[in-house]
Amino acid sequence: MSLPIIEEFYTLQGEGAQTGRAAYFVRLGGCDVGCSWCDAPETWNPRVHPPVAIAEVVRRAAALPARAVVVTGGEPLMYPLDELCSGLHAAGVETFLETSGSHPFSGSFDWVCLSPKRRRPPLDEAWGRADELKVIVEGPEDLCWAEGCANKTPQAQLFLQPEWSRRDEAMPLVIEYIKQNPRWRISLQSHKYMRIP
Repeated sequence: MSLPIIEEFYTLQGEGAQTGRAAYFVRLGGCDVGCSWCDAPETWNPRVHPPVAIAEVVRRAAALPARAVVVTGGEPLMYPLDELCSGLHAAGVETFLETSGSHPFSGSFDWVCLSPKRRRPPLDEAWGRADELKVIVEGPEDLCWAEGCANKTPQAQLFLQPEWSRRDEAMPLVIEYIKQNPRWRISLQSHKYMRIP
């Protein structure tokens, strides 16, 4: 069994509830959501990324001190992730998923970050799987979308994240909104400020 992997790297989680944790990132190729502000458009076409054996990914992840893996993309749920998750768990590695929720769930994850996109909303099953809801904010309309999403995920920690290329405009909007609606927290792409992957 293999998966189309763009890159694997060991770094600190830069966003959301797990910010600051060391983790091994496994970025899968393939995405059919197509956000205009995507910071990894090279992930969209899975055919240009060679398949990598799942056993090799597990071996590399298990050799690191953090023993935590973030599966991201692209959209990782385009692929069956059961074998990857079971292999990682058998090796004593925690699993974290970053997804738009636009495809059926597979795999068993210790933490799910749901980052819903208006362009292709999550499937119904995704709302109940989220430990964390992270909504990207470009403008005021995204705050309305965020509230609708939050109402579907009462169990999740709530984060608003200023879109990086519009952060000068989006940051004040997010800050003021959270001050008025303190059930939300801000998520910054701290890895970009730290200049790490």
